[in-house]
Amino acid sequence: MTHTFTPTPTRTPPRRGPLVLAAAAALLLTAQFYGAAAVRADGTDPSVPPGTEASASPPVRVDPNDPDLKLPEGATLAAPKVLDIKSVVEDQGGEERREDTNTDVTFALQAEVLFAKDSAKLSDQARSRIDAIAQEIKKQHAPQVRVFGFTDNLGTHEHGVVLSKQRANAVQDVLSQELNDPNVTFDVRGYAEDYPIADNSTEDGRKKNRRVEVTFPRTRADGPLVPVPLHPYLHPDLHPDP
Repeated sequence: MTHTFTPTPTRTPPRRGPLVLAAAAALLLTAQFYGAAAVRADGTDPSVPPGTEASASPPVRVDPNDPDLKLPEGATLAAPKVLDIKSVVEDQGGEERREDTNTDVTFALQAEVLFAKDSAKLSDQARSRIDAIAQEIKKQHAPQVRVFGFTDNLGTHEHGVVLSKQRANAVQDVLSQELNDPNVTFDVRGYAEDYPIADNSTEDGRKKNRRVEVTFPRTRADGPLVPVPLHPYLHPDLHPDP
């Protein structure tokens, strides 16, 4: 018996390359779409840390050899000028404030720690505070002291002028006794509610405005500096006598 061998046809596997690539591309596009949507939704981009964004425009380059940056022939620079720097120190309750510049020292004492309400009679604790100011005046060898009184905006202006001047006089009397120096001159004024340092519409603001300020020049080894006012009312020539 003769057997006939019939070979089994070889099956060629289907081509899946294009399908796999298409699926991968679709998945990538989907991820990018939802990723972009997430960025737009919360306004952030994880790939760009805050503060690293490029500026709108690069800085302008400066040519150091530009003739416009050079001084004209024969020109000289102005003398250096020391700017006035102010330091302010206030105690926790705001009852006393000290302002220092390179020219002046100003002490501001709230009226509540110096006087009773609507009074110009100094309290028992007032003298110790005024004595401390007198010691600083001695330390600075100040030839002139300005003592200015202020009130809030309650009551009439005329009454405020009288009361603020009486309070300034009371502080000046103690300073004069402590200094005991005929070479020290005083400028004493009362300004009532003028030149407030706080809002008069609140009690806290009015409390700060009711005050007496003592100002005197700082000194150097070569003598006292020319006083520069911290506020307009500190300069005697800017306002007439009340």
